[in-house]
Amino acid sequence: MVEDILGWLVACPSVVGTPNGPITQRIADHCRAHGATVRILPGPEGDRANLFATLGPAEAPGYVLSGHTDVVPADESGWSADPFVLRRDGDRLYGRGTTDMKGFLACALAALPALAAMDLKWPIHLAFSYDEEAGCRGVPHMIAALPGLCRRPLGVVVGEPSGLQGVLAHKGKAAARLEVTGVSGHSSRPDLGRNAVHAMTGVLAEALAQGRALEAGPSDARFEPATSSLQIGLVKGGRALNVIPDHCSAEIEVRAISGVSPRALLEPVRRRLDALAADGFGTAWQELSAYPALALDADSALAGLVADLTGRASRPAVSYGTEAGLFQEAGLEAIICGPGDIARAHRPDEYITRGELDACLAMILSLGERLRA
Repeated sequence: MVEDILGWLVACPSVVGTPNGPITQRIADHCRAHGATVRILPGPEGDRANLFATLGPAEAPGYVLSGHTDVVPADESGWSADPFVLRRDGDRLYGRGTTDMKGFLACALAALPALAAMDLKWPIHLAFSYDEEAGCRGVPHMIAALPGLCRRPLGVVVGEPSGLQGVLAHKGKAAARLEVTGVSGHSSRPDLGRNAVHAMTGVLAEALAQGRALEAGPSDARFEPATSSLQIGLVKGGRALNVIPDHCSAEIEVRAISGVSPRALLEPVRRRLDALAADGFGTAWQELSAYPALALDADSALAGLVADLTGRASRPAVSYGTEAGLFQEAGLEAIICGPGDIARAHRPDEYITRGELDACLAMILSLGERLRA
């Protein structure tokens, strides 16, 4: 059953930033068919929605299995076949999102018939979000709605690929788009224009200086690299060499170790951008994404539960980010634990194995056994 579900999940090309109605409705229908109460929670975009499903008594405290329905685009070269058709080759199941993270979704959905037969005393909730790949944009709306959806959960398991090993911590992230607007003109008369690219270089120099300061700053040996970091990922400006560019944009991001605010790390860059207004330039700052770091105590009840369910000791930390930090920020214990290897994600011929799916399904069913009446 889990492979069949994974097949139709992969066949829904729910690329980040696009409408997700078809996959959300298909999941909702499956959940309702197996006795779950389902709430579809539209986001402010109007064409995307989160989904929250409950199996068991909503008035009792239970556990959340959290995942995202969106995937990154599959337009890179190197795919051996259609990335949105599940392809089986031995133990491997290929397709966009198989590891990140429709494999986990498939396991949670495949578990519903057995969980429904367990007469759960404490509920299991499925919290499936949208646009996680754009910086966790969808899940904050669902987290805000949680008090009206269920009793305060005992914990949240975020099923990002971790080799089915609990992960206690991850870095936080903030990303922003910067824009500078100047005055165009012929390059022979720079005195009559305002060069937006030249102005942006000062802002980017500030960003590089901030990045170097982070490399020498506070560190946490659990992470690789051990310090917070800053990257300039995209710069655009100008139309021709002999035209004074009147617009320049850049996109930057920071990755912050636990205990450090990602947004705060970008403030020196934002101040340098804002200062350009005194020289007659227009400026704009757009936050693209932001989520906090995760830091779960190794002695927590949730970490112990996941270790018992998987038979594997928890991993201290990973450097990639997830929605777990946002759940923790809302006051809920959260941990990462899902099937597959993050190294396979966001690349051609992404795959998950049947063995990994079987182990994840067994973990979810073991959780159900602990929650049954």
